[in-house]
Amino acid sequence: MTADKKVLIIDDDSRNIFALKAVLKAKGYSIVSATEAREGINILLADATIKVVLMDMMMPDIDGYEAISMIRNNSAIAGSIIIAVTAQAMVGDKEKCLAAGANDYVSKPVDIDALSGLLNRYLN
Repeated sequence: MTADKKVLIIDDDSRNIFALKAVLKAKGYSIVSATEAREGINILLADATIKVVLMDMMMPDIDGYEAISMIRNNSAIAGSIIIAVTAQAMVGDKEKCLAAGANDYVSKPVDIDALSGLLNRYLN
């Protein structure tokens, strides 16, 4: 695992983190995770080697939309690549995530091949 393939997963459901972490580690990614937005943002601020954030959009307290705004408004991490990960797959949800500042979007259940394609695009 190399630092150039480091991914931060921010998701309030530890089962989602566990499943994504297992699959992505098997594909050679280095994974760090947080179960709440503020913790994830602090990890991102502390670790400049994180290249991509997988952001759950529906979390209690601070949801993904607010977390993306917090990241984009912090000059130290504003340029982070953020992929919105959400169970909301209705018409317009992708556009809403992109308008909020996400670089890209995947819906749950996550299509691992599609996610791998996005990660490869942003990490290479």
